[in-house]
Order: sequence, then structure tokens, then C-alpha cells
Amino acid sequence: MTSSLENLVGTGKPLAVEPTDAAEFEGLLRSGRARLVDARNASLALESRFDLAYNAAHALCLAALRSQGYRARHRYIVFQALPHTLGLGPEVWRVLDKCHHMRNVAEYEGALDVDERIVSDLVAACEKVMTAIDKLKHSIKRDGGN
Repeated sequence: MTSSLENLVGTGKPLAVEPTDAAEFEGLLRSGRARLVDARNASLALESRFDLAYNAAHALCLAALRSQGYRARHRYIVFQALPHTLGLGPEVWRVLDKCHHMRNVAEYEGALDVDERIVSDLVAACEKVMTAIDKLKHSIKRDGGN
């Protein structure tokens, strides 16, 4: 899986090589998990749940990328790299990519149009990312980090 990521490294490309930092990885997982739990809280405003789920997705996907020894120069690349970092397919990264676009429109143009369906789809995508990361962590422990 690494060679596809290596093709994205270089001047003007979206990734940089940077050694994995175990504390950063664990911190990103902790942040992603906490935000995912809060995103499921139906008593919160739908917009807040979207923000929480989006940021959970970003933290978890960034953790997956960082575990491979790469750092993203742009937010979107952590979602598009999912086939190479966690082996996840378009049913996951397309939802996350759509939500990234929605997040940008909200952040830079002030227009956020979310409904229960997109928040539910985003939370489900986060859960798939979390499951894949748990498998990755098990693999790292089994292989001794090599």
C-alpha cells in the first residue's frame, strides 16, 4: 500500500514524508473517538453533530496517514488516501469527500445545509474508519511495529 502514497510525495504534491509519532497517533485517535461519541448525541444541533463527525473523520483519517509515515499538506488528502492507508473503498471516502466539500462551503461561504441523512452517513463512515484503524493497531501490535 505504501508505494501509492510515495507517488504523492514531492514538491507541489499533497504529501510529505514524516516519521510516525506514537503520541500524535494516539492523540488523534483519542480526539476522533471522543468527537464520534459526541456526534451521536441526538440532543445536539444537527450542525454541531456534523462538525463533530467531520472533525472525528479528519482526526481518524489523519491518524491512519500518520501511521504510514506521511503528513498531509491539504485536509482533503487524508480522505482520498483511505484506499492506501486503511484499504477502504469509495463507499467510505466518497461520503467523507462530500462532507469535506460541505464543511468548506460552511467555513468559507457561511452556508451549511445538513440533514439527518448526511450526518448519519458521516457517522457510519467514521465507524468504518474506526474499525479499520482498530485492525491496523492490532496488526501493528502483532508485528511489533514493523
